[in-house]
Amino acid sequence: MGAPRTGLRMAALGAFVALIAACSQTPPQSMPPQSPYAPMPQAHSNNAAASLDHQGEPVLYSFMGLKAGKRFEDLSTAAFAYDVTADRWTRLAPVPVPEGRLASVAVALDGAIYLFGGYTVAADGHEISTPHTFRYEPETNTYHRLADIPKPVDDSIALAYKDRYIYLVSGWHMDGNVSTVQVFDTKEGVWFNATDFPGIPVFGHAGGLVADYMLVIDGVAVLGKDQGKRRFGVVAQAWLGRINPDDPSDIEWHQIASHGGGPLYRAAGTGSDERGLILFAGGSKTAYNYNGIGYDGTPAQPSARVFGYDPFNDLWMRYADKPVPSMDHRALLPANGAFWTIGGMTRDQQVSPLVDRIDAKE
Repeated sequence: MGAPRTGLRMAALGAFVALIAACSQTPPQSMPPQSPYAPMPQAHSNNAAASLDHQGEPVLYSFMGLKAGKRFEDLSTAAFAYDVTADRWTRLAPVPVPEGRLASVAVALDGAIYLFGGYTVAADGHEISTPHTFRYEPETNTYHRLADIPKPVDDSIALAYKDRYIYLVSGWHMDGNVSTVQVFDTKEGVWFNATDFPGIPVFGHAGGLVADYMLVIDGVAVLGKDQGKRRFGVVAQAWLGRINPDDPSDIEWHQIASHGGGPLYRAAGTGSDERGLILFAGGSKTAYNYNGIGYDGTPAQPSARVFGYDPFNDLWMRYADKPVPSMDHRALLPANGAFWTIGGMTRDQQVSPLVDRIDAKE
């Protein structure tokens, strides 16, 4: 992002209200999306999210992201925890960075949560990919700075393997997408590279990992230039990687058929060992900037689609739509036998505080 994906028209959407001569009444406003679960204390989108059993109860965590104003000064350092059983939110210590972050990723592993990367936005729109790695300890509500990401990325995906390794696949690095697969060894505290991602390098893609299989789908790529400016678009792709259990740096990749519903940007994804599936929900068909407005000026709208892939039988499956269409997610969160999104954007690019439960039933 150094040379920003921006250049962005922070398009203002004007509203024109027709006045009726006989009765000057304003048409009723549509109700905002609703959820039966307690909303976040503060709406956040593009927030790093993870789920972890804490003291025997499932807890969903949110770190950083974008607040409702959707301006550069609305980047957040806030963190929250949601007790699924009690339906209760708690505000946590903020992430110890000097300014907020967008497009960071989080992974729960071995009783802690690891936070990676993200980007900052300056008043002039300049964007910087950040290298920070933190381990958050729920027991003490503290953060520990770990070894920086060798090639700082944002809008990447993070996948945990064997309760030890965390894979960062592709993403945006300063001024372009990268094919690099960077692996953090949580036991040794060191980074190494795995086999490069062979697909089109992207940001805002989605993925999940089950057993030795990781799946990466879609995302936004640079598709060329128009009048000297880069043109961004969502690409349809699905790449399945099989990790060599004897060598975590060795990934055998091959392309599989796409999910068929049209490519998505910033959908939520996760792997479920219990179900033997990699699942996806939400997202948008539009490549957009952090404010929800497309790079071509088109306002993005969210999807309600829920679908999954069985890597053992090479089979795509479609499930009932999620209750509230949403986009701008970093992960789908398993808890209590279901899957959840927290925050994100709902219709008309509204930054949301909603908790949405997905049962992934056909």
